[in-house]
Amino acid sequence: MDAALPTDDILTTQLRHAVNWARRCSLWPMPFATACCGIELMATASSRFDLARFGAEAMRFSPRQADLMIVAGRVAVKMLPVLQRVYQQMTEPKWVISMGACASTGGVFDTYAVVQGIDQFIPVDVYVPGCPPRPETLMEGIMAIQRIVDNDGIPPRGLRRPLNIALEPTHVLKPQPTPLTVHGN
Repeated sequence: MDAALPTDDILTTQLRHAVNWARRCSLWPMPFATACCGIELMATASSRFDLARFGAEAMRFSPRQADLMIVAGRVAVKMLPVLQRVYQQMTEPKWVISMGACASTGGVFDTYAVVQGIDQFIPVDVYVPGCPPRPETLMEGIMAIQRIVDNDGIPPRGLRRPLNIALEPTHVLKPQPTPLTVHGN
């Protein structure tokens, strides 16, 4: 390091800023993908969308190595204990993204077997809307987590409160290019 920096210059920063920068640029997501939102989550890591630009491409399938859980898709009541156990095994500090309508509100599955929003059971920091949400929207959610890490830093131990940030959809629905006509017999 002495050879890289001139001897007459001084580099100073706060340790908190350096730690937050390192943590922000190396989020390790834990995917909990159960349905069609999982396909969009996989597309986010592909070369077209390139999640590696944000330092979050290293998907970890061990909760002890992850600090960002992405719950993508519907969660059945039978899967709920597994989701809670995986969340508890993640290292602190940890963040959660609820991806899609099913994870956030149960979506179209208004039944006894599907959890009507994971925020009833684990704290959710960012809600990503859509059915399924586009990869760009998920990337915006990850960038929202990065802004949280930059500004807040390490949350105090034992005071874990969800941030409940809801993103706005980034697309506008357009009519079909050809009108739909039905001819009677």
